[in-house]
Amino acid sequence: MKAVINIKTDRVIKEKAQKVARELGMPLSTIINGYLGQLVRTKEVYFFLEGELKPSVKKRLDRLHQDVKEGKNLSPVFRSATEMDAYLNSL
Repeated sequence: MKAVINIKTDRVIKEKAQKVARELGMPLSTIINGYLGQLVRTKEVYFFLEGELKPSVKKRLDRLHQDVKEGKNLSPVFRSATEMDAYLNSL
């Protein structure tokens, strides 16, 4: 069964994406469905930014990345809402 997703995007980006999809020999909807399928399978999202980040944003992201590597400032995994509530109430 098919479903329709309506999204808003920049007109120029849409046109460029359609052009690339045509060059690859497939409709844009096939590419978008592929990305959605990957999101469901991996539960990961990747963005490749053009240009440089603002220094304040880069600093914050670097600090967050370091925290993750060191296992700091992370909550545990919860198996139930009750378990989560107990953890949050203990803080």
